[in-house]
Amino acid sequence: MGDRVEKSGLRIDAALAKFIEAEVLAPLGKDAAAFWQDFAALLDRFVPQNRALLAKRDAIQAEIDAWHLARVGKPIDGAEYQAFLHEIGYLVPEPAPFQIGTQNVDREIAAMAGPQLVVPVLNARFLLNAANARWGSLYDAYYGTDALDAPAARSGGYDAARGAAVIKAARAFLDRAVPLAGISWSDWDGEGVPPLADPVHLIARKDGGLLLAHHGLHIELVIDRSHPIGRTDTAGIADVIIESALTTICDLEDSIAAVDAEDKLAAYRNWLGVIRGDLADTFEKGGQTMTRTLNADRVWGDLTLPGRSLLFVRNVGHLMTNPAILLADGSEIPEGILDAVITSAIGAHDVAGLGRYRNSRHGSIYIVKPKQHGPEECAFTNQLFDAVEDLLALPRHTIKVGVMDEERRTSANLAACIHAVKDRIVFINTGFLDRTGDEIHTSMRAGPMIRKGAMKQSAWIAAYEARNVQIGLACGLSGKAQIGKGMWAAPDLMGEMMVQKIGHPQSGANTAWVPSPTAATLHAMHYHQIGVFDVQRELAGRPVPPLEDLLTVPLAIGVNFSEEEVREELDNNAQGLLGYVVRWIDAGVGCSKVPDINDIGLMEDRATLRISSQHMANWLLHGVCTRDQVMDSLRRMAAKVDAQNAGDPAYVPLVGNEDAPAFRAALDLVFRGVEQPSGYTEPLLHAWRRVKKG
Repeated sequence: MGDRVEKSGLRIDAALAKFIEAEVLAPLGKDAAAFWQDFAALLDRFVPQNRALLAKRDAIQAEIDAWHLARVGKPIDGAEYQAFLHEIGYLVPEPAPFQIGTQNVDREIAAMAGPQLVVPVLNARFLLNAANARWGSLYDAYYGTDALDAPAARSGGYDAARGAAVIKAARAFLDRAVPLAGISWSDWDGEGVPPLADPVHLIARKDGGLLLAHHGLHIELVIDRSHPIGRTDTAGIADVIIESALTTICDLEDSIAAVDAEDKLAAYRNWLGVIRGDLADTFEKGGQTMTRTLNADRVWGDLTLPGRSLLFVRNVGHLMTNPAILLADGSEIPEGILDAVITSAIGAHDVAGLGRYRNSRHGSIYIVKPKQHGPEECAFTNQLFDAVEDLLALPRHTIKVGVMDEERRTSANLAACIHAVKDRIVFINTGFLDRTGDEIHTSMRAGPMIRKGAMKQSAWIAAYEARNVQIGLACGLSGKAQIGKGMWAAPDLMGEMMVQKIGHPQSGANTAWVPSPTAATLHAMHYHQIGVFDVQRELAGRPVPPLEDLLTVPLAIGVNFSEEEVREELDNNAQGLLGYVVRWIDAGVGCSKVPDINDIGLMEDRATLRISSQHMANWLLHGVCTRDQVMDSLRRMAAKVDAQNAGDPAYVPLVGNEDAPAFRAALDLVFRGVEQPSGYTEPLLHAWRRVKKG
């Protein structure tokens, strides 16, 4: 940790303080001394509340643990269980019917349906790629992935046969989305105005292109008979560009490793760069030096379309603290409060029109708030955002909030959570991975859980996904906010994604997470197939699935797992855990494509780690496996992870380094998993990453 400066009783990392004063506050015309004084007062008010909410989490969990321990071996009676949860304050009364009152919401959130990216803010190149993924080449997406049902491209340059298959598939997409009258797009000769079956789809024309729209999403036909592709195309179409990632979450949470002031400063600097519009990244590719910047807007005569995805920023939750700022008593600042103030101050640059481009055209700052447990914590966030607005002299409800429905107490009280932020909410979504981790930890003492792969077929998950949509619709989110679904984690399996992920718009969700810009372009086609707002109108008024289903604990009742099943499950969990932890601890990489036990690359972040570690801890606690079996799996899977990373010259092997921070962190995550708050991995990861950084 570098030098510190004292400001209004706060001891702040000097580099961070300089950045805040010179690069964040000065362009806003803010007086630095007044800011620090008001920030200190805000901390005096909210830090005790933050700590009290965390203490309440622990107290509730202790009561749930005791309840299960008193009933060991007995089936859970649903009515008795619900009554108990009401008694301890885990469940709260449902609010009277209401509609959210959020105003000044951009149409990408309120009126459009399409893909959403999540990108680690510490990686400038990935951040720029995601922001620029508002538009994507359908030709490129088909040509380079298995979404196209055709032989793979031959090496050694452009494969004309695969290219022809790409063009055929793109024409089929146009026939479905914006059909012509009497002919196929494959038959159009490119002369004049195409004979659209419904002329309303034609939005604009210019030399070299046509702009079409369907279900609120734009499609651009690039017409260029001098282009290598357009030259051989009957209509001269060189590419089909489709509106793809409408929104992107710039992530300061699960996908990054930010454990100190150095890391936080890098994260805030990138967020400022993308908001200010001057973020750039220079890198080597194919032997050439390239510089990436933000894309400009797309101009079609009098019509200007955003060239970039609308940006959210995901803050951390309420749990963690960070040494970037020390409070008057010497304790670390709650990181969620730090994020709320600094990311909002940076967002205020956009509100003030200080950037090269506008992010929100309605003067809003969009923050996603994760890992909240119930309506009381959501109300705390609402009050905190009120105070941040006052600190920065922003109009009330400038700061909007996305509530991630990823903790069991939030799922069970979702309407009350939405009500707590009803005038600033713009987003709810389901997150199967973190939600499963909390499902396991909440009922850790109830008994052994079913196998991880069986969770998706369990009663609670079906209720969870359906309740999220129905409660969101009942609270008036349609036309005002996003109802989202979770991540497709296999970026190399785009063909399978195209088969499965259409289920998200079919469910009534108007956005869903994808792992890459290419995936966003492919998933965007699903929103042309499904009119999501029509689906939402059909679903409106349907009953919400019962709470009893949501609260069904996924226990392996009466199951005697074979030795092979135990070994298989432990190996799967251990390999994923080690593959992720070694990169987090040794390289500070919070999200990456990690090969699974079958060598399939999966996007891994702390949510996947939470499941694996909690599941192993649960089976160990209940005697499904022994410590020796866990160690055997960890050691064998360490060798596999080493082999999978053999091509990385900076990689430090796990085998032979069991006393190194990475392997010791993995051991702690399993063997101390029961005692971790809500089963979160952050406390142990942060501690061991700091050891590694020295």
